[in-house]
Amino acid sequence: MEIAIETSQRQHLSQKAIQSAEILQMNSTELEQYIEKMALENPVIEMNDFSSESYSDAASSDIYRKNEWLSSGDTQNKIYYKQDREGAIEENNWHDNNADGEDLCDYLMSQLISPELSAFDQKVYEYIILLLDERGYLCEDTANIAKNLKLSNERISTYIDTIKSLEPAGVGAKDLSECLILQLKRRKTITPTKEKIISEYLTDIAKNHIKKISEALNVSTREIADIIEEIKTLNPKPASHFTNRENLKYITPDVVVVKFEDNFQVIVNDSRFPTFSVSEFYQSMCDSTDDKDAKNYLSQKIRQADWVKKCVAQRKDTLMRVSEAIVTRQLDFFMFGNLSKKPLSLEDLSAMLDLHTSTVSRAMKGKYLQCAWGVYPLNYFLVKSAQTNTGEELTPEHVKAMIADIIESEDKKKPYNDRVIGELLEERGVSISRRTVAKYRDALGIPDKTGRREL
Repeated sequence: MEIAIETSQRQHLSQKAIQSAEILQMNSTELEQYIEKMALENPVIEMNDFSSESYSDAASSDIYRKNEWLSSGDTQNKIYYKQDREGAIEENNWHDNNADGEDLCDYLMSQLISPELSAFDQKVYEYIILLLDERGYLCEDTANIAKNLKLSNERISTYIDTIKSLEPAGVGAKDLSECLILQLKRRKTITPTKEKIISEYLTDIAKNHIKKISEALNVSTREIADIIEEIKTLNPKPASHFTNRENLKYITPDVVVVKFEDNFQVIVNDSRFPTFSVSEFYQSMCDSTDDKDAKNYLSQKIRQADWVKKCVAQRKDTLMRVSEAIVTRQLDFFMFGNLSKKPLSLEDLSAMLDLHTSTVSRAMKGKYLQCAWGVYPLNYFLVKSAQTNTGEELTPEHVKAMIADIIESEDKKKPYNDRVIGELLEERGVSISRRTVAKYRDALGIPDKTGRREL
């Protein structure tokens, strides 16, 4: 052991730099909560209230101008942004019961309410319904429910059978097989063969093993194929169209891209969180007081408020620059949609903006952009590329479209495996591994070779 003196360089971030980085990576909701919490802890901060009558200063005028922009623009903007402002959600189909925010419990209980239903029965039904999982299945054992409610198994079974008779069909089932059988019973198309196939051969159905099921049940392959087609029309998750209030999250876009006739306008959604200023009373007190401790305390709090305000402004500027760069690079996407995205990396944005990649990454983290095509995380616009033999860069969406096209044109009696699909892609100039082909095929929801084979 020995004692030695060494010189070394170390990089330390100041508390202000750490705070600046933290604010930069906050989304709108987090920043709103941060400012409100800081206002409670820092007495010199005075929150600004922008009422509908106070659009006199520059800041409030900017907010008013942004709201006016969202009300103008082309027809496409009026459709999308009017829906967002007014919360008018159009029902696209009859079974989309969560269109007005109704959850499964509310929907089922509304079907049970009647003058004959006692308060006790209502509580029992509600207890059982609240045990349903996100799929609409009742996985809790009947005996356990009966024990908890101090009722007989037979009486609990009666309650459960009533729930199973409600809409949507299949709700209250204990597993997937029962869920599908309940739906066929509701359609009045159930047969012993269908019930046996669902009860014993679901795995084979998923793998399209029609011949195996046919031989096991001594039924023609054509009849088995027809039954499987009917089963595929059933809903394996009857609660999927309802709101799960425990997991419900509302996305507040941090950036809005508005389309005008000849350009796109990027708007940072800073009207979401409150603005603040230093109280004139405390500023005057700090300037005039002779109490050293009071002066130091107020000076520290005023500096803190000024620094946070500067960080918020810097966050807005950085987010605006990053968003404008994304719109510039992905202009075709904003004009034509998803298949028009171009390869874009974090390093590309960093070079375009002359910012460090960590700064760009923080500016994009957890933030969402709203445009005419929907609401997307900013990271959605970072696109990896696959290079063709000619040097052309393709996005994963383009490669997926090519895979779908190859599968569409195949002989369904002799479908291609992933290796052959990879070879056909290579003939088109795209070289990717068999594993990547399988990954993209799965992402498209297309089954493997066995699952696509038709007899």
